[in-house]
Amino acid sequence: MTASRQQRPAGSLAAPAARPVEHNSAGRFLLRTLFWGGFALALLPWWLGTKAGTIDTTAEIFQSAGRVTGLIAGYLLLVQVILMSRLATLERWIGARHLGLWHRELGGSVLITILAHASLITVGYAYADRVGFVSEVGTILTEYEDMVTAFLAAGMLVCIGLLSIRGLRRALPYELWYFLHLTAYLALLLGFAHQFSNGQELFKPGLGRTLWIGFYAVMICAVVWGRIVAPLTMNLRHRLRVADVVAEGPDMVSIYITGNRLHDLDAQAGQFFRWRFLSRGLWWQAHPFSLSAAPNGRWLRLTVKTVGSHTSALRDLRPDVRIFVEGPWGDFTASRRVKSRTVLIAAGSGIGPIRALLEELPPGAVLIYRASAVHDLHLRDELEHLAELRHATLWFVVGDRRDPGPRRLFTPTGMRELVPDITERDIYLCGPDGLVTQSLQVLRRLRVPRRQIHLDPFEF
Repeated sequence: MTASRQQRPAGSLAAPAARPVEHNSAGRFLLRTLFWGGFALALLPWWLGTKAGTIDTTAEIFQSAGRVTGLIAGYLLLVQVILMSRLATLERWIGARHLGLWHRELGGSVLITILAHASLITVGYAYADRVGFVSEVGTILTEYEDMVTAFLAAGMLVCIGLLSIRGLRRALPYELWYFLHLTAYLALLLGFAHQFSNGQELFKPGLGRTLWIGFYAVMICAVVWGRIVAPLTMNLRHRLRVADVVAEGPDMVSIYITGNRLHDLDAQAGQFFRWRFLSRGLWWQAHPFSLSAAPNGRWLRLTVKTVGSHTSALRDLRPDVRIFVEGPWGDFTASRRVKSRTVLIAAGSGIGPIRALLEELPPGAVLIYRASAVHDLHLRDELEHLAELRHATLWFVVGDRRDPGPRRLFTPTGMRELVPDITERDIYLCGPDGLVTQSLQVLRRLRVPRRQIHLDPFEF
């Protein structure tokens, strides 16, 4: 079986869809301006404290380069923490997906500047003392204040950076990767003191020290508010609980959730929360799952593919279990579209947010649902019912990835057969990496403008 079409006659429509809006490029421009302004301020103490003609020996050149890279590394690390502080303001400005992209892109720069700082400053001191590199490392560790903890911090951050490489990250269980990533806060604490006890620009009271204390104050406020105060306040207000657990298939489960004043959550279809189920064996983990039904003020729903120990344990949740959540996050929403018509492409657990979006998008959407077998078409009855209400067209593309039918349909020619006006529509894409990569290649060859392509915003 390759593809089957389900198109229902007109019926009563669901709630009106939001009108298209432009992407928040102004927010991204503002954040870039703040970033480069802060970058200049971070280097200002070195610039003001370095007099002309004072860098004229090999030792001074290396030491000066080490100080500059140290300031850059410290600043980038603070920016990294702020980007992932889960401030709702940042998410509204630029979107969860761009926050994640910037965080990953800056990660490589942090790793390089930390290694450069440690190497350059050590070489500079070795030249000044006329000793070897290894001997100078021993001197720094034994005779300079707070340098043992600084070396530990550098080692931890290098390990975190290496484990964040996509291939290594995906080889780790989510829980292990998450808790290893949290050690960045410990590394930040361990490396804090040496900046002020040994940093030439910061150890004396003055403009430089004041600026950097200000940077740290902004970072601490962002983390405390985004990760502690705001989530606690939200959970005390809404008091979410499990209402029911429904098996959608042998490897898929839906969890219905109730609580107080759900309308005030201001969630949209396509967004995700980080869910912490406060039951035995689950309370210590928080996982990101998207809503699989549009919020209605009475209940929320998430639909999860059971692929690991945590997700498998969700099948055994009992009604009335308390839930601690953070969110909602993500800009994979109907309000981000720029055209009046849409195409939705989904596979696997990606059908959850796509099914929710179908409720809020304008009538006339086209949904392409990719699955290996008919029994993998989860939520099919709901999708067919929504297609009737929303005048939508459903294409079920079923078969092995090596089958000629599905392979042909995921080509520019095949995609145009399914959706002749695809270049005039917004594309919402959610599913496994293989589907996303293949679909993006097809969309590029079809010359679909990038601003019309919307990807699911979270991954660990």
